[in-house]
Amino acid sequence: MQISLNLGYVSLVKRENQPMTHAIETHQLTKAYNSLKAVDALNISVESGEIFGLLGPNGAGKTTAISMFCTILKPTSGTATVNGFDIVREANKVRKSIGIVFQEPSVDDRLTGRENLLMHANLYGVPASEQKERINRILKLVELEDRADDLLRTYSGGMRRRLELGRGLIHYPKVLFLDEPTVGLDPQTRDHMWKYIKELKEAHDITVVLTTHYMDEADRLSDRIAIMDHGKIVVLDTPPKLKETLEGDVVVIRTDKIDALSEVVSKALGLENKQIVDGALEITVRNGKSVMPRIMELATQNQIYVESILLREPNLEDVFLHYTGRTIREDAGKELHGMAAIQRRTIK
Repeated sequence: MQISLNLGYVSLVKRENQPMTHAIETHQLTKAYNSLKAVDALNISVESGEIFGLLGPNGAGKTTAISMFCTILKPTSGTATVNGFDIVREANKVRKSIGIVFQEPSVDDRLTGRENLLMHANLYGVPASEQKERINRILKLVELEDRADDLLRTYSGGMRRRLELGRGLIHYPKVLFLDEPTVGLDPQTRDHMWKYIKELKEAHDITVVLTTHYMDEADRLSDRIAIMDHGKIVVLDTPPKLKETLEGDVVVIRTDKIDALSEVVSKALGLENKQIVDGALEITVRNGKSVMPRIMELATQNQIYVESILLREPNLEDVFLHYTGRTIREDAGKELHGMAAIQRRTIK
């Protein structure tokens, strides 16, 4: 027996006598390529209804993990369930219950927005009697009602991303995977996309798994964030608690003698928690206000001209740097990444 509850546009199905489960659970999930473990004994639980950020450098294993969740890749060992379905034994049920928005564009620009949604609805077996109403709801949700019957080739980049987001929802998935959903968009359009994603989660209890190279995006959207490196989760918590783990202030100094200043503060003040980021020396310290005058004094004594010095609180970029040894921007754009890369390799 099944009981369907119609909440807004999302139909939630509860199975009789089946306990509620996490949206995603893994146990020792591993994917190996010969001696290389792309994902190494992964154990995570993603709560139903949360936005879960999965961050990591290229090669960290996040793409491989998500590809296993989506049944694109099979694990070497271990188990995982998505919406209570085993990703190997019940792969078809997993696919029917998830939505995916790839980083690479996947809409057909020879069709209209409405036709793209209709094609996707047919592929996912949405009943013909429900298709018109669902499509109209999705078009309203992503604010494309007035452009629904225009060809995709006339859409802006932001409009296409909004349509792709809507297309991923047409079959009412319980888990939505977003792979770099705002890459290449201007700040205003990115802000609008954030609004849509937040509204989906809050109004319709959809679980969202997000990968992104934008730290502000991860910070603003995610209820919890996991940072992966070398196939393992190195840290997992809420954005505020992750930033609290650094326990200090960040002093940002711009000078044309960064290496010299870095050496001076190490020797004189014993400050070793420092990195060069975007041409500036960033030092994480306790009580940054008291340390700044000493840095300026040392710079003057050593004839090092300081262009600017400022104090800020730690952010997610600092957290990422602390746990992986590099900034996420060092990896962004270097190579094809995301689930699209896995998809292309699979096709070949």
